[in-house]
Amino acid sequence: MTQYHITLDEPLLHQLFIGESRDAGVAALLETVLNQVLKAQATDQLQAEHYERTEERQGYRNGTYPHTLTTRVGKLTLNVPRFRDGAFSTELFARYQRSEQALVLALMEMVLNGVSTRKVSNITQELCGAAFSKSTVSELCKQLDPIVQEWAQRPLSEKMYPFILIDALYVKVREDGRVRSRAVMIAAGINERGTREILGLQIGDTESEASWGVFFMELKQRGLHGVDLITSDQHGGLVKAVRTHFQGVTWQRCQTHFMRNILDASPKALRPEIKAHARAIFEAANEQMGRELLEKTIATFIDKAPKAMQVMEEGFDDATAVLALPADVRVRTRTTNAIERLNGELRRRERVIRIFPNRDSVLRLFGALLMEQDDKWTTGKKYVDLNAYHTWRRPQTK
Repeated sequence: MTQYHITLDEPLLHQLFIGESRDAGVAALLETVLNQVLKAQATDQLQAEHYERTEERQGYRNGTYPHTLTTRVGKLTLNVPRFRDGAFSTELFARYQRSEQALVLALMEMVLNGVSTRKVSNITQELCGAAFSKSTVSELCKQLDPIVQEWAQRPLSEKMYPFILIDALYVKVREDGRVRSRAVMIAAGINERGTREILGLQIGDTESEASWGVFFMELKQRGLHGVDLITSDQHGGLVKAVRTHFQGVTWQRCQTHFMRNILDASPKALRPEIKAHARAIFEAANEQMGRELLEKTIATFIDKAPKAMQVMEEGFDDATAVLALPADVRVRTRTTNAIERLNGELRRRERVIRIFPNRDSVLRLFGALLMEQDDKWTTGKKYVDLNAYHTWRRPQTK
């Protein structure tokens, strides 16, 4: 099996992962990789490197000619080798045209996941007729890791983040010869301008208070400040860590998770009706109206769904904390839906991998994907208009 060593420079990786045009970055990556494959194939066929004197040499190079390859990410210009005596032979173009999209994904996997060198080698061998060695994948990781780490450790002190969304997902990681479940904790924020950002990620052994506490301390050490409200689910360790490390900050229980808790405790036949009442409470004009609706709902269902009414009453204050805020910001801060959707995208990639070989590979893949999402958020439209919030907030900070 022929193995070709591929090298990529840091500016190219920067363009690919945090540049303005993702397609342009992917095209540049493919062009670099495929041109290096062509050079390596020429060396194989001639049995000699450039200017190398050897008895096994089968001929001589005679420059290159451009070949345009049209792909879904743009046109690539490939430098096809010429020989003085005979023709250079490659199946690369035919193979690539038949499985162009798969090759894009395979090369992206090679750069991003660092999960299974054997898997990457098999894919590229099938598509390109060339395998990428373990040292090649390792070299790509060495070039990518500092970029991801720099982003993940960037200072957060330049802006205030009044609203924070917190969530976690679990992945399988091989450690000490065993497969273990680990929590990937993710924090997203809405800054003072009303724009969303990914603030950070960290891997913990579990979602314990200690693990969340370490994550929160790291965020604060990087300069996180100005927090007014934190939205999350009701995981016990998470809530305790919020109250310990963000004293005086309001905790908002995610209404989507709370709704699930209520409906899980409701008789199946009554769920649509109870859901409508709960939604009316969440969308109340103010806390007083929300409490009046709560009392009416309990009176209506206490005999038919006592467990659901108990859950609703006990969680009311935390789930309606946003009712104290201006109406303009409630929709964006009352649930963790934004970060849940983000987790869905991460999960889609994670399912392909199934078991990560180590924590570094988790941080590499998720970090690169979160960098991409952060770039979209920070350069996209404003997520929420905070003018009303800032006006409402001023008298309370005097």
